[in-house]
Amino acid sequence: MDLEKIYKDAGAFLQGHFLLSSGNHSQFYLQSAKVLEDPQLAGALADELAAVIEKSGVEFDSVCSPALGGILAGYELARAAKKRFIFTERVERVMSLRRGFEVGEGERFVVCEDIITTGGSALEAARVIESLGGKVVAFAALANRGFCKVANLAGSVAKASAKLPADKPFFALGNFEFEIYEPANCPLCADGSKAIKPGSRGN
Repeated sequence: MDLEKIYKDAGAFLQGHFLLSSGNHSQFYLQSAKVLEDPQLAGALADELAAVIEKSGVEFDSVCSPALGGILAGYELARAAKKRFIFTERVERVMSLRRGFEVGEGERFVVCEDIITTGGSALEAARVIESLGGKVVAFAALANRGFCKVANLAGSVAKASAKLPADKPFFALGNFEFEIYEPANCPLCADGSKAIKPGSRGN
């Protein structure tokens, strides 16, 4: 499965000057919503991701995603794996579980995102699950931005800024490694362009 081609064909592989949710800048941005707006394609990607997790031998009961970006990917993964699905969301900037969702004592979860960069939001969702008695056994995403180690991709290594725990596997369908710049050292800013924020937290 050529994930880069899939993103480019869907118009989801954007080039420009982008402000990421981390506050850093990049010349490239992955707009997964453009991929997931096609239910058949979303289903095919989730089927592939579910197969990767099944092959690993990791057993789980449910899938949880942090809102908003991870919801479609997580829901489709749950469908493909025939598991329950819930999501966390921010309430006054704090990740929380609402809407009557419950976590069973010892219930095993895969936390799923569309794209994982450092894994910060996924880790926040995992902490919510574990605070309620659940157990996070793995993380998953359609794509990895190259910061976290992917269990099923040879040669993948964790960078210093990766936040996902090293003792839990992370599964993804592909790696996208882009240069990311701190605003003060951004060559795009130095050239006079202004970063735009296309992600879920800005619009």
